[in-house]
Amino acid sequence: MNFCSDNVAGISPEIMAAIEKANQGAMPSYGADEITARVEKRLGEIFEREVAAFPVVTGTSANALALSTLTPPYGAIYCHPEAHIMVDECGAPELYTGGAKLVPIAGPGGKLGAASVAEALDNARAGDVHHVQPAAISLTQASECGAAYTATEVAAIGEIARRHKVKLHMDGARFANAVAHLNVSPAQMTWQAGVDVLSFGATKNGALAAEVVVFFDKGLAETFGFRRKRAGHLISKMRFVSAQLDAYFENDLWLKLARHANAMAQRLVGGLKPIPGVQLLHPVEANEIFIRLPLEIVAGLRKAGFDFYDWPGAAPGTIRLVTSFATVAKDVEAFIQTATGLAQAA
Repeated sequence: MNFCSDNVAGISPEIMAAIEKANQGAMPSYGADEITARVEKRLGEIFEREVAAFPVVTGTSANALALSTLTPPYGAIYCHPEAHIMVDECGAPELYTGGAKLVPIAGPGGKLGAASVAEALDNARAGDVHHVQPAAISLTQASECGAAYTATEVAAIGEIARRHKVKLHMDGARFANAVAHLNVSPAQMTWQAGVDVLSFGATKNGALAAEVVVFFDKGLAETFGFRRKRAGHLISKMRFVSAQLDAYFENDLWLKLARHANAMAQRLVGGLKPIPGVQLLHPVEANEIFIRLPLEIVAGLRKAGFDFYDWPGAAPGTIRLVTSFATVAKDVEAFIQTATGLAQAA
């Protein structure tokens, strides 16, 4: 019973079937196939405008290559200190931008606040040859703490980006979970709020290995194809990546899967909060739970066969629980019942 990450889950049946279907016969290579073209068309429908879309297989490549189109080597990318691009991508953004600097801006819940972003950009010394130059802002949706930016919050940061003539990138590894939680349109959450480029994740939400970089300003995408190829992320049999995305978007499967993951997280946190000594660190707005439990309960849960991560840098007993499209209700109930029993026995 594994609550370590949504990456530990398998592949949704619909996506697995799409991969098998794409395996019939021959198709043009390197993204010249009809499935890849259909994915871009589907994305245009989802976002209610024409887009330029580029499938890749990892979130790291999606983020780093997207940011490379927005940021010169002497540029600054503003992000949260806990953002994936800051702590979990092994310098890939710096590598693919040719040396741009990541500038952290702290904020509660893993989110950037408009006032803090404005202050940082107001004091960025734009035009001063001795300093990196403001180039991009990157938001993580949902955040690394499981918090969702509202469309209003994104729009406030988007307005600041426009005022300072910098671009706005969104790391959407859990974009589906955020949209499902907020019940807003993808358009409202992105380009209508000022987002220029989205890294749209599918791997955490039922795909095998599929992400797609979505440019809302097609002019920004002029060099992306070359950057993707040079970085080794232009897959020759692209139809198998695109087939995953094609199924992901068909009949809003992406939202169906995310709603299930979110619902399982709500059920889990709802059952844990009443236990004495339990402290919820962040509101649960997607499919991640950050919670502090008495140490004897943490140890007892592990002994009972549950897997999850201790959260680094936090107080003892702080763990992260992640649900997925594949999480089953009986595992959630077993976790709650085991934790409750351990608390009663203490």
